[in-house]
Amino acid sequence: MTEYVVDIKPSARRTNGAVGSLVNRRGARCRFEAREDAERWAEGLSVEGDARVWIRRANPDDSTGADAYLIGRHGERELEWAPDKRRRRLRQVTAEQQHIARFRR
Repeated sequence: MTEYVVDIKPSARRTNGAVGSLVNRRGARCRFEAREDAERWAEGLSVEGDARVWIRRANPDDSTGADAYLIGRHGERELEWAPDKRRRRLRQVTAEQQHIARFRR
């Protein structure tokens, strides 16, 4: 029987409190019988933790033995529910941000 191995990435832990608690209890690697089982698990965590996380296939050069990653997008919630006008405003770069960016180069 083959296993489907999922590594839990830091983005999922930061995004979803249920994932963070799970990592503290069981570690940052989970095993499933198939990808479909992992995706159902991720859907349940999304509901439980109030923030979306999902399964993404592991990078081809991944040497850890993981088949996939559980990931999330930190900050997605702020824009997810914002009206279109506010969403555009939040994505715009201010003059102050442009000024600061010049010094980072």
